[in-house]
Amino acid sequence: MKKRTVVLWLLTIVYMMNFIDRQIIGILSPAIKDEMGFTDAQLGWLKGFAFAVLYVVAGIPIAWAADRFNRTKIVAISLAVWSGFTALTGAAGSYMAMLFARIGVGIGEAGGSPPSHSIISDLYPKEQRASALGIYSLGIPIGIAFSYILAGLLIQILGWRGLLYALGAFGVLLAVALVIFVDEPKRGQQESADLTEQMSFGQGLKVLLTIPSWWFMCFGIAFVSFGGYAVSAWGVDYLARFDPIYAPKGEKFTWLMYNLGIIHLVAYGAGTYFGALLTEKLAKKHIGAYGWVPGLALVFGAPALIYAFWVDDIYMHLALVSIYLVAAGVYLGPSFAAAQTLAPVNMRAMSTALFFLILNLIALGGGPTIVGLISNALAEQHGELHSLRIAMTWLIVTYVIAIIAFGIAGFTMKKDWAEAERRNEVDLAD
Repeated sequence: MKKRTVVLWLLTIVYMMNFIDRQIIGILSPAIKDEMGFTDAQLGWLKGFAFAVLYVVAGIPIAWAADRFNRTKIVAISLAVWSGFTALTGAAGSYMAMLFARIGVGIGEAGGSPPSHSIISDLYPKEQRASALGIYSLGIPIGIAFSYILAGLLIQILGWRGLLYALGAFGVLLAVALVIFVDEPKRGQQESADLTEQMSFGQGLKVLLTIPSWWFMCFGIAFVSFGGYAVSAWGVDYLARFDPIYAPKGEKFTWLMYNLGIIHLVAYGAGTYFGALLTEKLAKKHIGAYGWVPGLALVFGAPALIYAFWVDDIYMHLALVSIYLVAAGVYLGPSFAAAQTLAPVNMRAMSTALFFLILNLIALGGGPTIVGLISNALAEQHGELHSLRIAMTWLIVTYVIAIIAFGIAGFTMKKDWAEAERRNEVDLAD
């Protein structure tokens, strides 16, 4: 196995932990609500805005450092920080304590993806970047899957607090392993662009403003992720209200967690991996596939998701969610590859940080929080189950915006991609 493959999978495991620690609150939400007595609005702030508020702010200075200093160490330190705050979330005895702990998790996780994307882009040429970042993006379905499976296995044994302690400890150990086994690659080794001068944030932003495809791909991923984060944050709450048998103390909670874990692993994982491969294949004929393939997938996936919250059968709900997850995974590899390839070589970490800043302000900050606020506002009139169902139905608006954005990116990609190749041209003679 090539060393770069080992590095890619180690970074993927880090990304997996990123999503376990990010999503676990949504899965543990019913148990936290039972013990702490939080409202849907309070839970919405915890799941969304509290995490995102400093995640997006911290991402820019961390990315600035990643474009100049050792990226491996930055990822390792960030992992140790967010893992420590995950453990502190489990120790929280009040709403404010948990709120500040979640903010800390967000600060730490801001240093995960931008340096990792930059490292991977230095290990793989642009023709293989979508599939490499597609593998890295498998950290999302794997992380979400393990969140469900670990909850099903351990919540009855450790409780929700003990589970958060365990995740924190494992993350710190993984950070140590990262420092030991991952070397810092030569920056820009896949391109011949001159890296003697670093771009300032203002210079980098000025360049990105001239690349329409970068922005349309960014808004596409942001609005599809708006729905994805809302589903991850509120899906278990919905099913616990749909039938108490699926609540954490219900007799079928473990069964539900296993099934949700397998569905995310298989369906979301397949969409993520094969979506990246399909896009790379079709992009050889027309580079617009980077936008069109994710957009077309959502045309089929988004209606399946909305309908899933209106069926009266748990098996049909899970089947429709599976269809959605295949479609939802398709955008990851192409979007991240576009963010890296379209940006100048010496601001790749900054490009990803800006991508995530916009994405998470809209998606992570908005999705779970707004759904919680809508549900909370409608609960008295419609009851907790139906109010949450209505709130989830409103997500169709964000999916329509995402489809439009990806579609436009498909049309602008050819010109922008060609200009990026001229800017970051690989000297094959070397």
